Amino acid sequence: MPTWTSQLISYTLHLAIGYFLISLNNTFAIIRVRASIQTAIYLLLIAACPAIHRLYSGDAASIAMLLSVYYLFGGYQSPQPAHALFHSFIFLSIGSLAFPKILLFAPILWIGAFNFKALTFRSFLASLIGWSIPYWFFLGHSYFFGEIDNFYRPFIELITFHPIQIELLEPWELATLGYCFILFAASAIHIFVSGYKDKIRTRSYLHFLILLDFCVFCFILLQPIHFMDLLSLLMIGVSILIGHMMALTGNKASNIFFIACLICLVTLFGFNVWTLL
Repeated sequence: MPTWTSQLISYTLHLAIGYFLISLNNTFAIIRVRASIQTAIYLLLIAACPAIHRLYSGDAASIAMLLSVYYLFGGYQSPQPAHALFHSFIFLSIGSLAFPKILLFAPILWIGAFNFKALTFRSFLASLIGWSIPYWFFLGHSYFFGEIDNFYRPFIELITFHPIQIELLEPWELATLGYCFILFAASAIHIFVSGYKDKIRTRSYLHFLILLDFCVFCFILLQPIHFMDLLSLLMIGVSILIGHMMALTGNKASNIFFIACLICLVTLFGFNVWTLL
């Protein structure tokens, strides 16, 4: 694939993620106001990392995961949650065709469904059926074209774990990961301290996003070879959490923190560009 084609598809996927971030907030009122700050932060984080401007399998998996979370949130205390979990796991499964290890986050979705009071025996079976449907189509395609080995590759990739080698992370990757972790930690502390101001539903959504982002951080540290595939997913969660903090705080300390974050972001961009020269 030519470089310009890879970048064009990557930009399109990132813009689609930005659009769905706005839709996610408008539908479930995660930030309590109709805001697009989460999309602005996501696009700024993407802009600060030129290396991610090329297409990676994790980009497609990230947008599929975002849609999966969208349907999962829709199942909150639903009297018939099977429909929500069915669609949630269909998108998770579609994303796993691009990046198989995204399936390792399935237990996080089940934990979220349990906290949302949407996990029943029927909805659990619906999630398994939703997960299997894309693979049934993939099996038929592989069998019809005589490429049955391709069907096994996602499962082989799923159970393949590489040695824990933090030294594989380049300096710009460590800097980006550290910056995202600072934003994550600050926003998580703010949510736990002032979460009483949000509705119970909103707190449940935010706590799920904190758990999901924490697991992504752990995944990156345990499997740094997949950093580029997981970076987009990490930034999705961070942008929502820090967007919630910045949109709902207006004191002097938060203003100073906001300015410091912008200065650090510009510095991170310069450092990332310098390391790629």
